[in-house]
Amino acid sequence: MKISVIGTGYVGLVTGTCLAETGNEVVCVDIDAEKVQKMKDGEVPIYEPHLDVLFDRNLKAKRLNFTTSLEEGLQYGEIIFLALPTPEDEDGSADLSYVLGVADDIGKKISEYKVIVDKSTVPVGTSEKVKEVIQKNAKCDFDVVSNPEFLREGFAVDDFLKPERIVIGSSSEKAIELMKKLYKPFVRSGNPIIVMDEKSAELTKYAANSFLATKITFMNEIANYCEKVGADVDMVRRGMGTDSRIGKRFLFPGIGYGGSCFPKDVKALHKSGREVDYDFQILDAVIDVNQKQKTILLPKIQAFFNHQLKDKKFAVWGLAFKPETDDIREAPALYLIDELLKEGAEITAFDPEAMDNVARKYSDHITFSKSMYDTLDGADALIICTEWSIFRTPDFGKVKKSLSNNVIFDGRNLYDIQDVENEGISYYSIGRKDVKI
Repeated sequence: MKISVIGTGYVGLVTGTCLAETGNEVVCVDIDAEKVQKMKDGEVPIYEPHLDVLFDRNLKAKRLNFTTSLEEGLQYGEIIFLALPTPEDEDGSADLSYVLGVADDIGKKISEYKVIVDKSTVPVGTSEKVKEVIQKNAKCDFDVVSNPEFLREGFAVDDFLKPERIVIGSSSEKAIELMKKLYKPFVRSGNPIIVMDEKSAELTKYAANSFLATKITFMNEIANYCEKVGADVDMVRRGMGTDSRIGKRFLFPGIGYGGSCFPKDVKALHKSGREVDYDFQILDAVIDVNQKQKTILLPKIQAFFNHQLKDKKFAVWGLAFKPETDDIREAPALYLIDELLKEGAEITAFDPEAMDNVARKYSDHITFSKSMYDTLDGADALIICTEWSIFRTPDFGKVKKSLSNNVIFDGRNLYDIQDVENEGISYYSIGRKDVKI
């Protein structure tokens, strides 16, 4: 099949590449001419595990192509995916200007039947808006389908190639059959293609992300309570996670959720509720707790240093909002770094993939190291913000030798408390007892 993908961010590029991998001919469109040229030259603009291999293979096979011409993209594909940004607006709602702007162009430029697929995460009712905008100028038949993505950054390629489910929101049998044909190679193991109306499909994505964000936030609340009463959140988590009704995933406490999806989607659903005079009280709490959780380590750091953080040097391990991505959108590490900088502290940071993105944000305000151990030289303390695998089994001898104050503040509970205590290192984590050497 011939496919066009409008937008080459995380969702668009993974979608286009993975669809090309199953033999489709794909054209990806982006307005950034420099980015498009780099992709034509074989450069993958984002870090996503395994994407580079598929990208290179399909580029060489000429199944994956790139252009800055929206008209070319709209004429090419029989199915056109809209993988455009829907950033958070000032009031918390999703900004649909990119989606509706392209929809306006679609109506003016298509000359034969097309299936227009909303792949972006969009509020309930967006498919109707897209249809209305296209219809103003369209001189041919078309259908608009809601097909939300459920891709986890760091696992996006695997999630696309082996999806747990595919959701298709449409009332058009013709469009539904085309979408089923497109996705048939991805569900050979029997995972379902779930067909529903457009509004239900749109809400499914928001509901899923908001529920997972709620689960994370509830566990963070439990962790904070554990510290008050002397319980161990690891024990509580294990006890809860073995209940099949709850499950063990998304029960790990830490310094809050971030990224491109959860923060934006929770706020958008919350705002959408208010627009129809419904108050999502649970989401009120989720948003509030998560915001506070991002700097939950700060009081511990302040107390350890007697509120004298000026000119203290902190080594930070992990900047991305989670491991296996270079995405720093709403990354908790950045919120904590901001607070430390306000108090006059110095920051030296290391992250396997995200340092370039952070450097663009902070300019010369923080420094970066070539390795995780280089950050420790002359540092007063180590702060861990992202649970990259390479941080899980450090050489504690090197850590202890390098740190002036021999203390770790761990926002991801990477280490066993007894192990760190045996190493003779002071250790502060989330929802567990503090180790004071």
